[in-house]
Amino acid sequence: MQFFCYHRDRPGSAALREKLVEEHWSYMDRYSAQLIARGPTLDGDTATGSVHIVDLPDLAAARAFAFDEPNFQAGVYRDVMLRRWRNVLGRTMWDFPGGREGGNRYLVLGLGTGQAADLVPPSDRRDDLIAHGPLLSDDGVTWLGTAALIRATDRDTARTVLAQDRYASIEVHDWEFGGRR
Repeated sequence: MQFFCYHRDRPGSAALREKLVEEHWSYMDRYSAQLIARGPTLDGDTATGSVHIVDLPDLAAARAFAFDEPNFQAGVYRDVMLRRWRNVLGRTMWDFPGGREGGNRYLVLGLGTGQAADLVPPSDRRDDLIAHGPLLSDDGVTWLGTAALIRATDRDTARTVLAQDRYASIEVHDWEFGGRR
């Protein structure tokens, strides 16, 4: 089962996050074979959150992954979004043909209800999509939105990867490939 996990940073937690960077990376190393994508959301050079898309056996394992994470345990994060997810591209971020560097990268997060939207990524954007898939209820049945990681020229262009009229809200965050540096 695939899960989308978005830890949002608590304001003023940058120093604590920096102090725990090795613990965070070591924790994520334990999941390297299960990770589909990972990386921080940013405001300039300041991290505002962490995205992890991971394939785990069940919801209990996903909850343990999200809530045992060292930054969460230490209070870096103010909240966690944990949703079932489906990898419609069928690849990891490491398989992205655009590579780790070059161009602006964004997390586009659309939250909605009702009839599912954007279950199939737009074919004209496929070369820029790093990850794309629906956010689902715990049982994997109900559509709750869509999450995409995309390379785009700017935030407004990134936002257009989702059908604007199908979501209660769409968030766009600067994002970069995560992992050890």
